[in-house]
Amino acid sequence: MDSPQYKRVLLKLSGEALMGKQEFGICPQMLSRLSDELIEIHKYGVELAIVVGGGNFFRGARAASGEAMDRVSADHMGMLATMINSLALQDALESGGLTTRVLSALEIRQVAEPFLRRRALRHLERGRAVILAAGTGNPYFTTDTAAALRAMEVKAEILIKATKVDGIYSADPVENPSAKLIKKVRYLEVLERGLRVMDSTAISLCMENKMPIAVFNILTAGNLKKLVLGEDVGSFVSE
Repeated sequence: MDSPQYKRVLLKLSGEALMGKQEFGICPQMLSRLSDELIEIHKYGVELAIVVGGGNFFRGARAASGEAMDRVSADHMGMLATMINSLALQDALESGGLTTRVLSALEIRQVAEPFLRRRALRHLERGRAVILAAGTGNPYFTTDTAAALRAMEVKAEILIKATKVDGIYSADPVENPSAKLIKKVRYLEVLERGLRVMDSTAISLCMENKMPIAVFNILTAGNLKKLVLGEDVGSFVSE
C-alpha cells in the first residue's frame, strides 16, 4: 500500500459538488462516489476533517445581494443548508463503515455535537471522520473562511479545496477558454491577481499561518486519492 503524503487533512467540499449533474439538491450517485473515495483514503491512515458548503440548497450572500432578505437571516439559512449536507454525508460514510461525527458551529444538539476544538481533535485521534457544519456560526463569513479557520484549529497539514475545475486558472475557464492552469502560486499573488481560489479572508488567514492549499477537480474520480498520495494533481498555494 502506498504511503499518504499527509497524516491529517481538511477537505473543503462545496455544496455544488454534491449536486452532480443536477441543478439542485443532492445527487445520490455523487454522494455515494464521494463517500467511497473518502473511506478509501481513510484506510490509508489519513485523518479526515471535512467542511461542507450549502450552495446546492441556499447561498446567503446571493439571497441578500438584491436586498430581498436581511444578510444575517440569509447567512443563517445558509448555515442550516450546510447541516443538511453534513447529515447526508455522515449517513453515506457510516453506511460504508466509517465512523463519523458531525460538529456544528450552531447548537442543534438533536442532530449534531456542538463544535469544540478539543472534542474535534479527540475524534480525529480516535480515527473518526469529523464533518464540520454551519461554517463559523457567524454571518458575513463564508465556508471558505470556515475551512481555513478549522484547518488551523484541528492542526491539519493541508487545506484541500474540491472544485469543478482542474485547479487554479488565470481566469474563469468556463467564461474564458484560453485561461491557463496555474500549478503553483504564492498567497500574495492570489490576492494581488484576484485569482478565484478562496475569498481574501480565507487566503489571508492561510498565509498568516502558513497553511498550504490544494485545489483540485472533485468530479474526476480518483483525484482525491492521488492528491493525498502525493501525485501531481490540481494546483497548490503556498509561500
